[in-house]
Amino acid sequence: MGAGLKRQKQPIPGLDMAGEVTAVGDDVTDFRPGDAVFGETHDRIQWINGGAYAEYVCVPQHVLALKPENISFEQAATVPTAGIIALVNLQKHIWRKPGQRIVINGAAGGVGNIAIQMARTNGAHVIGVDHTAKLDYMQSLGTDKVIDYTKEDVTELEQDIDLIIDVASTLSLSSAKRILKPDGLIVTIGHDHYGAKSRKTLGGIRHFLGLMLWARFDRSLDSSWFEVMEKRDAMGILRGMIEAGELTAVVARTFTLPEVPAAIRCLQEGQACGRIVIVP
Repeated sequence: MGAGLKRQKQPIPGLDMAGEVTAVGDDVTDFRPGDAVFGETHDRIQWINGGAYAEYVCVPQHVLALKPENISFEQAATVPTAGIIALVNLQKHIWRKPGQRIVINGAAGGVGNIAIQMARTNGAHVIGVDHTAKLDYMQSLGTDKVIDYTKEDVTELEQDIDLIIDVASTLSLSSAKRILKPDGLIVTIGHDHYGAKSRKTLGGIRHFLGLMLWARFDRSLDSSWFEVMEKRDAMGILRGMIEAGELTAVVARTFTLPEVPAAIRCLQEGQACGRIVIVP
């Protein structure tokens, strides 16, 4: 994210943002100065930095939504990217039928915690898998059963699973398929583990290109890799879920702009329950 052949196109990191509109362009009709908004900084899916680690950002109006009044700016900033990923990849599968048995691997992360809440809203029985330190956090989100991956293997404990959501990208396809129903589905979100689990040049791209190809022959793999959703529509859905109390945004810790290196180290340690937020 943000890399280029010779130099970064956008040197400032950060994609999620929330704040107050201070000025608008001549063609802006959706917002006016003083509005509280949240969203991403890009209008498409782009593998470049977003420039959100700053006091001010300039973004297209169609990637924003009005901030729900029942959450803070810090909470709002945790939602956009993870929420859009969850909606695009999971909404159709989680909501295809109520009462599914769903395993979420990496359930305490940004996408995982939203997946838990989406599944619970749809009456699913949710089995969350994550680190020892995050078991109580998963339970607080409504998970029916929690599994500590450092002590137990979910693929040896469960069976008759309708949907496996592998956010952490640590489950092998063969082991995951053992616990699926015949018509069950595996959705792999993808996590590069900050470079620790991937190749130097292409990262995790080779692995996921392989999965995309194999999905054409394996009905247990989600094959809708290139489906998209307009960010305006996604932000509207997320805003509605927050206002309805169906989605809770959890801030683990805040850091100031000068503390960004410490924030990144905290993120890499992987022990935060909730999202890490940068504040001016």
